[in-house]
Amino acid sequence: MKTYSSNFTDSQWKAILDILKDKRKRKHTLREIFDALLYLLKTGCQWRMLPIHFPSWKLVYYYFTKWKNDGAIELIHELTRDKARRKAGKNESPSVGIIDSQSVKTTRIGGLSQRIDGGKKTKGRKRHIIVDTMGLLLAVVVHAANEHDSKSAPMVIAELRGRFALLVKIIADGGYRGELIENTRKIYGWIVEVVLRSDTATKFEVLPERWIVERTFVWFESYRRLSKDFEFQTETSQAMIQLATIKLMLNRIKK
Repeated sequence: MKTYSSNFTDSQWKAILDILKDKRKRKHTLREIFDALLYLLKTGCQWRMLPIHFPSWKLVYYYFTKWKNDGAIELIHELTRDKARRKAGKNESPSVGIIDSQSVKTTRIGGLSQRIDGGKKTKGRKRHIIVDTMGLLLAVVVHAANEHDSKSAPMVIAELRGRFALLVKIIADGGYRGELIENTRKIYGWIVEVVLRSDTATKFEVLPERWIVERTFVWFESYRRLSKDFEFQTETSQAMIQLATIKLMLNRIKK
């Protein structure tokens, strides 16, 4: 089979296989399926335009849908992030999260949950994420772009419930001021710390820790499939983001 730069390396694939624990013999290996998904993510091609070196696009799509729905992609993502944090000498559970959203355009065909972000003049969706201080993804929710950050943030924060025992604080920008701060403290016991730009700033200002989540959005740009939101369902968008971050994390810990 032809190899592409987007493919998993041998050591990276071993890390995935150790999680899947699936050794059943198939006409096409699971590695070929994953490499096809990574090619689609990296190049942004359509499902039907996958090169003939890969299994048929219908088979690749079948497995992607299966892994999305049964939680396999999310499980791989969670365990890979734990490994990346351990390798960096950190506890698996972060103590600080950083929240932000990114408005992205959808396609002409569109899909579910697409609206206009009046502030950024963007018709599409928002990728609402929380990352740790390394920029690694902790939670992601994709929703309509017209939803204000402070109103949709509870959906994203709820994704952290019961998963990170050491979490005590979530850092946010000024868009998250209001009831969110008090409600988060009451429900989860977490502090929402709003970091604002100085009123006297006359040029771009790098804010402590807030830049980390912005860098994560920049990492997404390495994958053309994420240059827009091409997906019909928001759950598919979330799974694509998780797949991309799995590869990004494995590039750190497995060569």
